[in-house]
Amino acid sequence: MGRRPGSIAPSWLLLLLSLLLAWAMVSPADRVRSGNNNNSSSTGALYWSTAKEEADLLRNPHARDDSSEAVANDDSDGGFSSLEGMLQWAIGHSDPAKLKKASEDVQRLSPSELKKRQIELKDLMEKLRMPSDAQLMQIAIDDLNNSSLSLEDRERALKELLILVEPIDNANDLKKLGGLDVVIQELNHGDPDIRRLAAWIIGKASQNNAVVQNQVLELGALAKLMKMVKSSSTEESIKALYAVSALIRNNPAGQELFYAEAGYMTLQDILSNSSIDIRLRRKAVFLVGDLTECQLENVDKAELPFFSNQIFLKSVVDLMASDDLDLQEKALVAIKNLLQLRAAEPLVYKDFCGLGGALERMRLQLQKLMAEEDVKDYAMDVESLRSEVEQIFHSKLGKETQVPT
Repeated sequence: MGRRPGSIAPSWLLLLLSLLLAWAMVSPADRVRSGNNNNSSSTGALYWSTAKEEADLLRNPHARDDSSEAVANDDSDGGFSSLEGMLQWAIGHSDPAKLKKASEDVQRLSPSELKKRQIELKDLMEKLRMPSDAQLMQIAIDDLNNSSLSLEDRERALKELLILVEPIDNANDLKKLGGLDVVIQELNHGDPDIRRLAAWIIGKASQNNAVVQNQVLELGALAKLMKMVKSSSTEESIKALYAVSALIRNNPAGQELFYAEAGYMTLQDILSNSSIDIRLRRKAVFLVGDLTECQLENVDKAELPFFSNQIFLKSVVDLMASDDLDLQEKALVAIKNLLQLRAAEPLVYKDFCGLGGALERMRLQLQKLMAEEDVKDYAMDVESLRSEVEQIFHSKLGKETQVPT
């Protein structure tokens, strides 16, 4: 983003001043002919609004220091209402000796050099006029607060926020600007696409961000998102599950709420239904792998019963029969983690889930895929993972069936 006028580094002052002086040498008549007035410039109807008049800025230019607070006060609304105002600001913040030299240098410029400086000023102004991310976010949030906003404009505002919340600092600002409450409210909108975008924003802002995770959880959005996972709209369901995963990842409090809402049953229903969109099933089994990994990392924490539920385990193992390599890989990761839990019962995997047969069938499938050039490397990676799962399974099974002597 371009620098705001009040935060221009001292090294830029001389350059800015010389450019502005070059602009000032153009006669008023020439400015009028080029379409400029008090509120615009040669940059093309450029308008800088400010809560202060230029006269206020000139009245006591040396009364402010260079601290960030003082600079911020010089730019309380984002800029200047005209180039004359910027010129006066630059004069008020310049060393008199350097100012005199800059003025003399500008007066010696040839017409072509003067034109070049004016072009440079135009480019600089374009950079300086760019609003900050926080300003753009506030505009989008204000739009969403407008009850008379059209569906198209509401969607546009949400899409803008979706891009803006990606940087973690912006995501952290969402609550401060009043945007988090507004976006969560959009989860109740009548249009599924609006709900989808709102869930997407929550997921993106929460990803690997404990601050936003906890803010969203405190506002009670998890329960609503879990209901949205069961939506008849596939796209809404996918983004809702994405948001749920982002909210509870590495977040014990979020995971407790997820389990309290019978989240494992939601996952089981998705995994066991082959007619459900493959993208939703991928996200569901990925979440299973993530939750079990978190359980493995917290060895002192009691393992939850559903990790040993036979129906649930079989729904994960059955995914290995899919012809989608990505889904198979995610299923293998989940099974690898599940097998390493203290409560894992290898005989259940063998007799009830049929894991041994599933691993062998998958081996044969991967052998064929490894002969195909376009998927060879990926198939080899999945085979390496499959082999690792098989070794863990056989090791566990050997210990289980070993007869004490």
